[in-house]
Amino acid sequence: MKAIIRTRYGFPDVLKISEVSKPKPKNHEILIRVFATTVNRTDWGILTGKPFVIRFFTGLFKPKLLTPGTDFAGRIEEIGRDVKKFKIGDRVWGLNDVGLSSHAQYMRILEDKAVMAIPENQTYKEAAACAEGAHYAYNFINKVDIRSGDKVLVNGATGAIGSSALQLLKHFGAIVTAVGNTKNMDLLKSLGADKTVDYLKDDFLKDNQKYHFILDAVGKSSFSKCRLLLMPGGVYISSELGPYAQNLYLPLITKLFGNKRVIFPIPANCKRSILFVKSLIEKGEFKAVIDKEYSMDKIADAYEYVASGEKTGNVLISY
Repeated sequence: MKAIIRTRYGFPDVLKISEVSKPKPKNHEILIRVFATTVNRTDWGILTGKPFVIRFFTGLFKPKLLTPGTDFAGRIEEIGRDVKKFKIGDRVWGLNDVGLSSHAQYMRILEDKAVMAIPENQTYKEAAACAEGAHYAYNFINKVDIRSGDKVLVNGATGAIGSSALQLLKHFGAIVTAVGNTKNMDLLKSLGADKTVDYLKDDFLKDNQKYHFILDAVGKSSFSKCRLLLMPGGVYISSELGPYAQNLYLPLITKLFGNKRVIFPIPANCKRSILFVKSLIEKGEFKAVIDKEYSMDKIADAYEYVASGEKTGNVLISY
């Protein structure tokens, strides 16, 4: 089979297409023919080994997994002898945010991990685009007590995390201001945004509106900049560590002093995230946002595009 291989941390030039042996599923594993996956910000971090903290999960000096990839959608082609939950031919999708070796034609995964049947109304490509960003968005939002009518601002609402967060917040009844660029204003409205801000024309920091919750889904702002926009008791969450890794220690400081808090969520339980998103897909409350699609031999270009910060939603790799 064909797989993307890298033997060291680095930039997209370390990625190579290689012929490798098809994996054999162990007793509780399923073998999946991958038809679609994404390249996302998590993949970029695993590729480069930055920030350094990621290496405690992916390999301190060199990658534990030679093949990158964190999400997938495909069809089961073989099952281990003790597999009970799936059968050959099932269409499945899933995620592992510390690496899954899904940038390959075939991959294996334990049946009890974050893998489940694709909703009947979803294609392989749509399913793959509803995993990584949605997982992080759900893990950010569930750290805050969102109530119907709460006012929320999402900075970077057109990325994989931001577009997912917008849809999840609307499910919980929030009134959402979505920040994005000019070309995506209509997209943000279609995803449910109550108000849109074009950052190419306006500065959301100059808005007079106060918010219960601000989610910086691209890590381009900071608590100090957004603090005045928060109501008393308001919460700021960023998807990134922030300057000098301040989002790691600000949660402690803001918990002890002041009435506005920073929370730095540690994403966990991929399976719970996927289950929740699947339930919304089946009710028509969540949809995939797909930007560009690349073939396996152009995967380095896909990584470069993701790193540019210009993508809208998800960047797909199809096999």
